[in-house]
Amino acid sequence: MAKNPAANSKETFRRVAIAGNPNAGKTTLFNLLTGMRQKVGNYPGVTVEKKTGRFFGSHGEQMELIDLPGSYSLQVRSPDEAVARDLLLGRIADTPRPDVIVAVVDASNLGRHLYLVAQMLELGLPVIVVLNMVDMAEKQGLVMDVMALREKLGVPVIPMVATNGKGLIELKQALSRTPLSKPEHGAQLPIVFEREVVAIAKKLPDAPEIARAEALLLLSLDDAALDDSLVQNPSLRAEIAQAKQRLAIGGIDSLAAPVDARYDWVAQICSEVIHRRGEDTDGLTPSDRLDMVLTHKVWGWLAFIGMMTLMFFCIFTIASYPMDWIDGGMSALADWAKTKIPEGDLQSLVADGIIGGVGGVIIFLPQILTLFFFLGLLEDSGYMARAAFLMDRLMSRVGLHGKSFIPLLSSFACAIPGIMAARTIENRKDRLVTVLVAPLMSCSARLPVYILLIAVMLPAASAWIRAGIMLIMYMLGLIAAFCMAWVFKKTLLKSETPMLLLELPPYRKPVLRGIAQRMWERALIFLRRAGTVILALSIILWALLTYPKSANPEASESEKLEQSIGGRMGRTIEPVIAPLGYDWKIGIGLVASFAAREVFVSTMGQIYNIEDADEESAPLRENMANEKRSDGTPIFTPLVCISLMVFYVLAMQCISTVAIVRRETNSWGWALFQILYMTVLAWVGAFVTYQGGKLLGFQ
Repeated sequence: MAKNPAANSKETFRRVAIAGNPNAGKTTLFNLLTGMRQKVGNYPGVTVEKKTGRFFGSHGEQMELIDLPGSYSLQVRSPDEAVARDLLLGRIADTPRPDVIVAVVDASNLGRHLYLVAQMLELGLPVIVVLNMVDMAEKQGLVMDVMALREKLGVPVIPMVATNGKGLIELKQALSRTPLSKPEHGAQLPIVFEREVVAIAKKLPDAPEIARAEALLLLSLDDAALDDSLVQNPSLRAEIAQAKQRLAIGGIDSLAAPVDARYDWVAQICSEVIHRRGEDTDGLTPSDRLDMVLTHKVWGWLAFIGMMTLMFFCIFTIASYPMDWIDGGMSALADWAKTKIPEGDLQSLVADGIIGGVGGVIIFLPQILTLFFFLGLLEDSGYMARAAFLMDRLMSRVGLHGKSFIPLLSSFACAIPGIMAARTIENRKDRLVTVLVAPLMSCSARLPVYILLIAVMLPAASAWIRAGIMLIMYMLGLIAAFCMAWVFKKTLLKSETPMLLLELPPYRKPVLRGIAQRMWERALIFLRRAGTVILALSIILWALLTYPKSANPEASESEKLEQSIGGRMGRTIEPVIAPLGYDWKIGIGLVASFAAREVFVSTMGQIYNIEDADEESAPLRENMANEKRSDGTPIFTPLVCISLMVFYVLAMQCISTVAIVRRETNSWGWALFQILYMTVLAWVGAFVTYQGGKLLGFQ
């Protein structure tokens, strides 16, 4: 067993791990305790997100809180659950074993959530159970005997409503107690099984309380799961095999015995601490009644499409006001720079390259935040799980199940968290297929591209028409993802279609504070990116479009651009993109936007010499609409604009996404394969759109 090198850390503050099933309210409680004192990173050696924060106990002492990935069991089925298990056992390199576990359970689903608590009580660590969402349980007619639950579990039990902070003081008081008492009760294992656990524990190098938990876990794993654990010692593997044989001779299934014991223990507790009162005449909860509509095979789809349409309408309308403010601020900044810097290359670099390039990207931050706000509402309200359930019938036909839809839906905001969300999918092939098709979802970085091209194509269109076109682009990405998933499941990653096992949490009132906090985090990440990657790209792009300068001082701007390095690059790839209806200037935008999709807009602004260009810039739209080919025909016809949007729907998103795919798959092969297949798919899709449209008489 691997020792934890961080165990000798000199830090003395109490370390608290917050654990529980998905949808138990862990994140809400984490945000309530830590506020803005949070840090997000990755665990060493894996791509699972590590979220930590600091808070103060009831006596003012500082504590560190770590938010574990949601888990149903410590018997691992996914990378997220492996991290939760390893951290609680002290296996993770840079993270000391926690001093106490805060086990968050949903009071309205106590029986389902207590199984994980049973495993936590076996770890030899102090445990505090947070009985969250007691208000929801009361609305369902459930009455909890909290005192009896404390007695049965042998640990503190704190009733809470994390969404409004009820019970927070009591939780902090429980965490501040010194010393923290360890669990006294738990599921009773068969005596023979317990004897084998003790024998295996003695052969482990860990501390006694860890060794017992480790031994119990190892004895209850099958051979395949043992390969994924940290058991490398052949003699220990032999000891485990012999122990299982002895148990089998005694008529005890080593895999089923601890599971059955825990479930029997949970059932006994629930029968004694849960009482029901005031049940509706039809036995239906408010969530049940909502589900009759929102998961209906007809009304559910109409509701889903209606919500998506409303979201895009708000992106076009509400977000336009702060966008105008940002646009005015960037224009004023560029004008100020021109008054302070003498005319020449330096002035052009600062005003056009840096301010214009970065400003052209920052301006659509309100649209991204609007998108994240709606996704936050859907997730916090419990609707996201219903969307997955609704999509399961469709996704099963392409070989996936509804659980893959959650990473795909998350990819509408950004493919990176969407790809990372695929870790919750148990089957490796299903997880890989989801990773490969997730970038086909139109991420928020594509929004400014669509907005610009729709405005060029239909300058007088209403917000509802623009929202409708936008919805079509998003649906195209979803359909393409389904089609490619079907191809992969039938060829490279062939496997049977899995069954969907998904918990539908009760509908809840979204916590606006939590949504606002996530929006703030995304804004900081985006602005950090704009201040680093996009700033560097803007400077590089300005240089590529400026040098070498034309020897003819009377040359037009178009001639100067054509002779630059960027212009020559566009000319080089023009034969490849000409069948799609694109010229060399569009080619420059395609190349530049591979680094970040949103750079296409600022690239067009620099190409057409428009200061502070963004997707709402009237001069940029007019210049693009008036751009002519050598034969006098317009370049940005409606057909070319549609072809470009189709290309951006199907093409690989950005370099950052490629890096994440490489990390998630642990292979450059899959990352390069994804770039190849999506580039070919984008070219073919744009070719069929443009050439097919011409055959049908469209322009």
